[in-house]
Amino acid sequence: MTEHTYQIRVMRDEDYQEVHKLWKQISGFAMRTLDDSEEGVLRFIHRNPTTSIVAEMEGEIVGTILAGHDGRQASFYHVCVRKDRRNMGIGTAMVTAAMRALNEEHVNKITLVAFRKNEVGNRFWQHVGWKIREDVNVYEFVLNDKNISTFNEEVSL
Repeated sequence: MTEHTYQIRVMRDEDYQEVHKLWKQISGFAMRTLDDSEEGVLRFIHRNPTTSIVAEMEGEIVGTILAGHDGRQASFYHVCVRKDRRNMGIGTAMVTAAMRALNEEHVNKITLVAFRKNEVGNRFWQHVGWKIREDVNVYEFVLNDKNISTFNEEVSL
């Protein structure tokens, strides 16, 4: 039996290229042209320097969570684990690390958006005890039309 070891740590500026490469490998993953550019991601992690997480395995980044808060409530974005590294506890370990970091900053609630078609993600969140809200609607107002969302097609590794 092969032992799989991984490290969970805070995301750093120099991780961007590898993180972006990982995001492009995830089927159905949505990225925005401005928010997910290097400038946009670095702005996010500078604003939230202790809460965004990566998982490393064999010298490669295999998982990410962008986690940020406003002092009251946090949000998770871009939670993913590379397909060939799933079911090893990496996702749960990353979520736990991000939740601990947010708890240290006295944040009491975390929300996230999981696309309805994201069966893997929705199963994961329900499995680890997150509750789906059916009493709210999610609204969005785009301030910058240049921040276009694109979705990855089916990707094979």
